[in-house]
Amino acid sequence: MAGDLKFDTNTELSSRRTGMSFQRTRMSADRTLMSVIRTALSLIGFGFTIAQVFQKLREQDIITKVAAPRNFGLALVGLGIVMLVIGIIYHVQFMIGLRHLRESMREEGLIHGETIFPVSFTLVTALVLLLIGVAAIVSLVFQVGPFE
Repeated sequence: MAGDLKFDTNTELSSRRTGMSFQRTRMSADRTLMSVIRTALSLIGFGFTIAQVFQKLREQDIITKVAAPRNFGLALVGLGIVMLVIGIIYHVQFMIGLRHLRESMREEGLIHGETIFPVSFTLVTALVLLLIGVAAIVSLVFQVGPFE
């Protein structure tokens, strides 16, 4: 009887540790997406600023040629958007795989899995930044929109 109690306690502790490791892995994936967001935000912000500064200098007839700096700014904004899209896709695929693995382990009784994986606030932030980035590049290219 004492051996069964020890086995049940060890199994329970192992199950809880494994469940917590899923939470740590989820948070690690969120931190990775936050790094992508930081880098993409920097690229989008710098690119937009470079393009706008040189556009304003041209409008005031301080400089006459703006194509190279404007194109460089557009390239930075575009790179930020592409990086963000790739980061979002990777994050979503990773989280779907992690959820499936967690669910199969829960069904096999290896972990409890009573708590749910909440929707990632980091993913929501990345999607909002993606919309802002697309609005910025549309504004730069067509000179319309909220950033004109």
